[in-house]
Amino acid sequence: MCGRRYFINSEATIITDFLLKLFVKDFKNNPENAAVRAKAGKLAGITGIVSNIILTLIKLTAGLLIGSVSVSADALNNLSDAAASVLTLLGFRLAQRPADKEHPFGHARYEYLSGLTVSAIILLIGLQLAYASVNKIIRPSNVDISAFTVFVLVFSVLVKIWLTVFFKKLGGKIKSPVLLASSVDSRNDVVSTAAVLFGCMLNYFADINIDGYIGLAVSIFIICSGIKTAKETLSPLLGKQADSELAESISRFVTSHDKVLGMHDLLVHDYGPGQCYASVHVEISAELNPIDCHNIIDSIENDIMEKLNVHLVIHCDPVEEHNKEQNEMNEMLADIIRTLYPQFSMHDFRIVRDGNQNKLEFDLSVPYSMLDSRREIKNSIDKALMQRGKNYITAINFDGKD
Repeated sequence: MCGRRYFINSEATIITDFLLKLFVKDFKNNPENAAVRAKAGKLAGITGIVSNIILTLIKLTAGLLIGSVSVSADALNNLSDAAASVLTLLGFRLAQRPADKEHPFGHARYEYLSGLTVSAIILLIGLQLAYASVNKIIRPSNVDISAFTVFVLVFSVLVKIWLTVFFKKLGGKIKSPVLLASSVDSRNDVVSTAAVLFGCMLNYFADINIDGYIGLAVSIFIICSGIKTAKETLSPLLGKQADSELAESISRFVTSHDKVLGMHDLLVHDYGPGQCYASVHVEISAELNPIDCHNIIDSIENDIMEKLNVHLVIHCDPVEEHNKEQNEMNEMLADIIRTLYPQFSMHDFRIVRDGNQNKLEFDLSVPYSMLDSRREIKNSIDKALMQRGKNYITAINFDGKD
């Protein structure tokens, strides 16, 4: 079984590599380049459209000939996949449009919007098929199996296995959530078509008609696929948390600079594949002059852009390394927070003179679930400072974290 799966995957990869070499010349050397991504997306869209329209026509013909709702349902599922490929193609094309006055961050999020529209189409078709399948369960009718039907379903499984590998390879290389979702959808189609084939064979050999139930199972697969795809494409539009691997790469590049003492408040904004913007606070010695600090920041920002394709904006936090009072209060406050709230972390600490009053200003990272308790947290920290004989007031900026 493993050997057969390896053979199928190998054959699918060979065909995929051949198509990429033929239609996307620079794919191997620069898969994340905007122009290369667009070509790969166009190839994926056209391949999906052609493959799924062919499968829709032959399955619908077979389903109507034998009167099978499950085969017809599977055909309409392929029709929805063809529509999804059209929207994928359109999404890649629109995402290529350059930034303009109304959209200074570009149009790359069209790729996510096309995926969301695909999800809505999948859900609608799934619900319609579920309705038809329930009617078939209530009022069953005979299904006439033919060799043509079996051939069509086996052929469909093979095509969908190839599309699964094809979309996964392209989606992984160009980091496209739409193509990765299409790969999952194709994999689900393999399962659903195999289920339809099983129902047809059971009807033929054992005279057991479960056509309506198989159709219902296929519709549930379609609905689940639509919900999953919707979640995956909606998440970046709502501003999901930065990918941990990307965040680690940015942190590693920033802190590798010998003048950087620390960093915090990294925020990553996803405006679509290839359009990633980020901001971060970087701690640099206050003893450096502003021109040196500016040059350091410019160097880091350019380095990140060149190596990670991320538009990084850095806010400089000067740190007084040799200020005895500040170092003492920093250590005391850190100890208080460790004692009261071990799960919290403090950064960007400084002492601000406000008339006759000394103010301790700092950022405090707390779990999102505790952000509503900010007043109580501040009061407990202030109380601990008073107990240690320190007459300071605090100004805390609360950050949420996992």
